[in-house]
Amino acid sequence: MNNVDIDLLKEITGIENKEFKGAYNIRKNGQGVERQITDNISIVTKKDVSGIDIYVKENTKFEFVHIPVIITESGISDVVYNDFYIGENANVTIIAGCGIHNDHHKDSIHDGIHRFFLEKGAKVKYIEKHYGEGQGTGKKILNPVTEVYLKENATMEMDSVQIKGVDSTVRITKGILEENASFVVTEKIMTHGIQYAKTVFEVELNGENASTKVTSRSVATEESKQEFCSKIIGNKKCFGHVECDAIIKDIAKVIAIPEIVANNVDSNLIHEAAIGKIAGEQLTKLMTLGLTEKEAEEAIINGFLK
Repeated sequence: MNNVDIDLLKEITGIENKEFKGAYNIRKNGQGVERQITDNISIVTKKDVSGIDIYVKENTKFEFVHIPVIITESGISDVVYNDFYIGENANVTIIAGCGIHNDHHKDSIHDGIHRFFLEKGAKVKYIEKHYGEGQGTGKKILNPVTEVYLKENATMEMDSVQIKGVDSTVRITKGILEENASFVVTEKIMTHGIQYAKTVFEVELNGENASTKVTSRSVATEESKQEFCSKIIGNKKCFGHVECDAIIKDIAKVIAIPEIVANNVDSNLIHEAAIGKIAGEQLTKLMTLGLTEKEAEEAIINGFLK
């Protein structure tokens, strides 16, 4: 792996020089290039489609799984199907994401379809980062799909971040929750230029006392456009809360489309959305401290996306 590869991996994982803890699988330009397993975590290449199956043994505690994808060739269209089978009462952190470096005129595309099957009492922290760079005119396109199936008392926390440089993305997240299961999602996106980002959340709360909380924070600048669509379905006594907050600048556009469906009298479902520009008093306050207007705007945006 060369320096571009190493830098991309650092951007999406935060790890220096591939010093991954635990199990990992690195995919580059449509092919698996490095892999490591542990006593409790196995990674198996699929036979029918491109992708891997990850098996975490029951009662596994505090181990890590890294499955980064990098693309450095222009014109690649990569699709991968990864399935995660998390054993009963296991507790693991999974770090995924994709980085694209495109210096040429052809589009580079990665579609990652991830499915999570959590057994009773299992707990997963899932971190997913997306990043694009390069001097070429070819687009960097990322379309992640995440499907989550949580059995009784299972918990999943998903932290999804689009760092920068992604020209187009459609991000789909779906969940089906059984009794006392919990699904917490935090999303952060920033777009500029003529970039486009669409997020779709759909969660079914099928079990008694199942719950979900979705928080989306985004910044759209210049001529970029974002769409946020959410649908929470409550079929039993349950709790669902969706919060969408966005800052817009220039002539950017943000659309928020909420949908909540209560099929049970004890379903408690809430949706909140707020879209607006940076308040003038916020800028003025920071500028009195010696910041330029641009520096003040950047400080506010960085704070908002933290």
